[in-house]
Amino acid sequence: MTEDEAREATRAIVGDAALAKFDHFADRVRVESDRQNLVSRPSLDALWHRHMLDSAQLIPLAPPGDGLWIDVGTGAGFPGIVVALAAERPFALVEPRRMRADFLREIVAEHGISHRVTIHQSKVERLPPAPAAVISARAVASISDLLDATAHLANGATVYLLPKGQSATTEQDDARRRFEGMFHVEQSITDPNSGIIVASNVRRRR
Repeated sequence: MTEDEAREATRAIVGDAALAKFDHFADRVRVESDRQNLVSRPSLDALWHRHMLDSAQLIPLAPPGDGLWIDVGTGAGFPGIVVALAAERPFALVEPRRMRADFLREIVAEHGISHRVTIHQSKVERLPPAPAAVISARAVASISDLLDATAHLANGATVYLLPKGQSATTEQDDARRRFEGMFHVEQSITDPNSGIIVASNVRRRR
């Protein structure tokens, strides 16, 4: 997939208005990457394919409504900033590294979404309990460890959206041994060999 094709596929998901915001964000990521290591240098040349579209594809998988979306380990803003720029709902973006958290706050302020997007410079375990409608995380930890770390932020209605690459099926099977719930794998549109674990009604096995 070329960068032009990835940008067009992103537009098909989010529409023209959000795409203009994405263009600004992509430019800011490129500039900021000269100051700090936001994403790998090779992936900057495939920013739309590897990061923008890869994040935007989570939006149609989220349940409708205006419930809180928590993104764990937001890093450079993937998927947290991408989904927050396109979806009108409250977000909590969790990033423990100070420079990255500062960058995320700058983006939120530039787009005027501070009233509904909060940046937490913290580990997710330290967030106060607040049941989320959606919890996402991209390349943060194993599924089982993430479910443990976010148990205080979830209830039976919480939907987990977890891109896991080629390890999706293996990690899903491991999680099922420790947790009950509804689990399935959606194929990633950016890589036919990668998957997104979608889970709900998750609870630890007794």
